[in-house]
This record gives sequence, structure tokens and C-alpha cells, in this order.
Amino acid sequence: MASKRKKIRIGCLSTILMLFISFCIFFYFSTRLIPPTPKDLSPLKLERIQIDTNFFICGNNWFKKSNNGLWELYLEGNAFERGVINGKLTKELICKQEDAFVEQIDQIIPSRTYLYFLQFLIGWFNRDIDKNIEPEYLQEIYGVSLSASDAYNYIGSKYARILNYHGAHDIGHALQDYHFVGCTSFSAWGSKSEDSTLIVGRNFDFYVGDKFAEDKIVCFINPDKGYKFMMVTWGGMIGAVSGMNDKGLTITLNAGRSEIPHEAATPISIIAREILQYAKNINEAYEIAKKHNSFVSESIMIGSLEDNKTAIIEKTPLTTTLFFSDTTFIICANHFQSKEIKNTDLNLQNIKESSSMFRYNRLLEMLNSYSEINVTNTAELLRNRKGLGNKDIGMGNEKSINQLIAHHSVIFKPAQKIVWISTNPYQLGEYVAYDLNKIFTDFKGLKVKTEIISPELTIPADSFLQTKAYQKFLLYNKYKHSVNFLIKNAPFVQIPESFFETFIKTNSENYLTYMLTGEYYQKKNNFNKAIYYYKQALTKEIATLTEQNKINKNITKCLEELSND
Repeated sequence: MASKRKKIRIGCLSTILMLFISFCIFFYFSTRLIPPTPKDLSPLKLERIQIDTNFFICGNNWFKKSNNGLWELYLEGNAFERGVINGKLTKELICKQEDAFVEQIDQIIPSRTYLYFLQFLIGWFNRDIDKNIEPEYLQEIYGVSLSASDAYNYIGSKYARILNYHGAHDIGHALQDYHFVGCTSFSAWGSKSEDSTLIVGRNFDFYVGDKFAEDKIVCFINPDKGYKFMMVTWGGMIGAVSGMNDKGLTITLNAGRSEIPHEAATPISIIAREILQYAKNINEAYEIAKKHNSFVSESIMIGSLEDNKTAIIEKTPLTTTLFFSDTTFIICANHFQSKEIKNTDLNLQNIKESSSMFRYNRLLEMLNSYSEINVTNTAELLRNRKGLGNKDIGMGNEKSINQLIAHHSVIFKPAQKIVWISTNPYQLGEYVAYDLNKIFTDFKGLKVKTEIISPELTIPADSFLQTKAYQKFLLYNKYKHSVNFLIKNAPFVQIPESFFETFIKTNSENYLTYMLTGEYYQKKNNFNKAIYYYKQALTKEIATLTEQNKINKNITKCLEELSND
């Protein structure tokens, strides 16, 4: 009898093992992303030639670093050709961006075991991502991926990694509780614009660590199909988050509150790229957006020279709507405004819990303070660090228009085909101007390292950079990283109280200094001090209801611990 039971157990284990092996084989082949097969492989023979320090060419294409610290890239040709040349010219930045991206993931998810699990989960989730992207962009991504690093082959093939990174923007939006995103943008035209033509301003507050924003690329593309366009991007990224084409159509992306995606769809940056390359007005942009399913919810703000106005395409995994303002300006934060979506439970929850409505109202307050909008006061609006009523809410507060984390900030003037891009740090450095009329005529096939900006249009750096307050903010950031590390990794290390007194002085109006100090003392079981600092935090402007609730819950826990003693 025992022998029979043993045989049954062995048989069950064998069946389970076979099922597991079968699942692994099915999983492996289901999650493999097969690269496309280009018809013409001749671009692979092209060589990158270094002409000068930080200046490279490949045929008519070029890549260089400007005097203001921005990288500039010009590409032309068909999809695979553009991708291959992009990869060859920017290969160091592709590797550096992946290093920064993976480093940030390691900080958020320090467990290597869980990271491997997440890798398989994302692989399974994204197994059909290539079926949701136009063949043109798969060819371009494949071309870029050939220059990716070998260091992360344990994560996936080069092609699979670069392809999946195009969904990182979407995943960041879906995980808004991690504060990756909180973008703000606006546009004015007609009577609200100084010259009556369209003007667009946006902050791209997509934060994946400081290193990620060090090497932004201003990319100019002259494709074999569609319109010429520019976009602000980074190494390995062919999708668009901020851009303008030569028809005067602009596009910027703002996250909406999303559920965690359940299945693969088209990354929002790829949808934006297609709009930028193939649309010349709001209706054409809307038609492109409607034909794709998206991972997440997004506000796609479209400025149109042809229409001389701006509209917002509000897109969720289930719905695509078009929102027009009834005034001569429009504001876009991170919640929806159209009648079709604005009253959904998820959007109402987002308005209640996030900083989106606060930033919307603050921008409305500032726009109403100007009779007309021009390039200079647009920069002032995008750099503003205060709260409603011009209240000091602490440097780096998520409720600020300028959260001091921006990857880039952009101003568009479609009628003139001019775009201003912020230089480091954040949107505090100079805004330098690029004239698309000149870029695509005078600088095609550049062979000598030359500055391509229009220097007479440069907007000076923010005077805030020269203040003691900015130096205090830099010190605050160093202290904040140290405190976060202590809370997570050094519960037994004793830190003198003077350390936290100095920390608070670096940014005394920001609730976060008090909240983090409270968390440290709670970890040290010094509940009275923790309660004191938590209550101080509650007297400041807290960025989100989620964090306010967290502080109140921590106070309750501390009181419970004290009552148990």
C-alpha cells in the first residue's frame, strides 16, 4: 500500500514537473519578441565618423553636444536606416540611459529575486507589444537596439529591452503613487496671446533619478514619409513626449490616473510619435489617437497652427474624447476635463487625492494675472515655485508648477516654427531657441561643428540659481537622500538631532522635511518626537491626500505604541 502511495506521489510530482516545464516552454516562446526583418540591410555598413569633440556624423546625419549642454541629433531616411544611424550616433547615451534606468529600478526594488519575478511578469504582460506598434516604428526600434549594451542581456534581448522601455513612460503613469510624474502644460491664442498666434508651454516632470535627465536630446527628424519634426527625447527613445512638426502641430503628454494595465497595447509615446509625424491639425491627430488602444490614460495636448488653437485628446484604455476650451487658453494637468470622462470614479478620485487640481488652479490664477501671454512670461509661469496666492509651499513641492524635477521644459511658437528648450538644471537654465525653418534647410548634412540655436532669442537663466535659497535646495536634496537611506537601510544607526535640525532649515516650508524626520524617529521608536514632527508636517501644504492620510495613520500608530508602554 505504501509502495502504491509512493508511486502515486512520484506520478503526481512528475505530472506537476511536466506541467511546469510545459508552462516554462510556453512562457518562453510566448514572451519572446522577434525582431522584424528589414528588406535592406545596407545601413548596417554605415560607419560613425568623429569630426570633433562630441561631434559625430554618419552620412547626412549628425549628433553633437551644444555649448549649452544639450545634445542635438539630426536623422533622415527610412525607418530602419534612421534607427541604425540613431543607434550608431548615440550609442554611449543609450547605454548611459539604460544604466540610469536600471539603477533607479534597483533602488525602488532592491530585491534581485523580486526583480527577476517582475522581469518575467512584464515579459508576459508585454508579450504582444509588437503587435500593437506600427511596423515602421518596430523597424526603427530594432535599428536602435543593435547599438544597445550587452550588460543587461540577463533582463532580455537588446530588441526586447529597447521595445519595452517605450512603455516605461506608461508604467510610470500607472504608478503615480511613486511620484514619477506630475506634468503641467498650457496654451494661449487669439486675444490671450500677445501676437494672437498660438503659444504652448509645458513642464515634463517625469522623474527617474537625476542621472536620467543629464543627457536630454533635441532630435530633428526628416523622415522618408510624413512631416519633418523635432522632439525632446533621450538615448534609445524613438517615441515622442514633447514635439512640433513643420506644419506647426505640437504635442505634449500629461498623465491621467490609470488602473494597472491588464494587457499589452500601444505605448502612448508611440501614439504621440505617429501624430507628430503624420498629423497637421487637431482632427487628424484625433483620428490617429482613436485607432490605437493605449496602455494607460493620458491627456494628449495638441496645438495646431492650422486651427490656431489647442485641444486635448483625453484617452483611456476604453475611451478617446476631444476636449476644447471655451476661452482663448487651455490648461492641462493630470485630470480629465471632458464631459465624457471628467465624472468617472477614477478621475474624481484622482482630483481628490493628487496634486493635479491644485496645479490647475494655480496656473489658472497666474494666467488670469496676465492680460496677454508671450514667450517671456510663459517661461516665468513654467518656473514658478509658489502655491496658490503666491504662498511659499516649500521648494520641490509636487503642488508647484515648477517641482524642481523636470526632465525638460518647452515653449512652442508654431506660427514661427520656433521651439525653446530648457537647459540644466531643470527649467532653471537658459531656454535656448531652435528655428525649424533653419534646421531643416541650413543644417542638413552638417560637417563642421556649429551652434544651431538662434542666440538672439535665448531666454536668460532663472535668477533663482544665484540665490542662497537655491544652494539650500541643493543641500536639502542631499539630506533628503540620506534620510531616505537611513529610514530604509540603517535602523540601528544613531543620528544626532542637530542633523535633522539642519535638514529642516534647508527647506522649512516643505512638509516633506518634517514627514521624513518623523518617519526616522518612528523607526527609532522615539514616538513622541515622531508625533511632534508629523504634526509639524500637517501645518504645511501637503502634496497629496494620500500622504496626508499616511501622516495621520503614522500618528495613530505612534500613539498606540505609547499607550502600550
